[in-house]
Amino acid sequence: MKIGLHNNKDFLAGLLLIGVGAGAFYMALDYPFGSTRSMGPGYFPRILAGIAIAFGIVTLLKGVRMPELVKGRWGWKPLAMITLSLVVFGWVVERFGFVPALVALFFISALGGHEFRFKEVAILTVVMTIFAIAVFVVLLGLPYPLIQEF
Repeated sequence: MKIGLHNNKDFLAGLLLIGVGAGAFYMALDYPFGSTRSMGPGYFPRILAGIAIAFGIVTLLKGVRMPELVKGRWGWKPLAMITLSLVVFGWVVERFGFVPALVALFFISALGGHEFRFKEVAILTVVMTIFAIAVFVVLLGLPYPLIQEF
């Protein structure tokens, strides 16, 4: 059975990684790169984008060498919910703070799954919010207000 590139799972995944990496690299071009000793704000995004592009090329070539058919149909609901959760996160974090934005992100993205259990999502939200605060606010020192005052 011949599998076309439009129906090849790894080829499409590789294209997606290359596209995301290229987009991230392009957006990071506005920031100074710096050097390894004195990293600029564009250093880390460009390095990560390069890694994503490299993984995309490897995955794409694997798909060309050993094609595997895409099984099933597109999951439009999960795609829509995850996209919506990211947009809502960006909107909420500016107006209400980091913690409400994370709560919105986790609950909206969980609606994209096959099963939604409120208790499980609430526990995940609490644990991941604590983790995000520890990493981004405490360890990295990013200036995110936890809850915005009105």
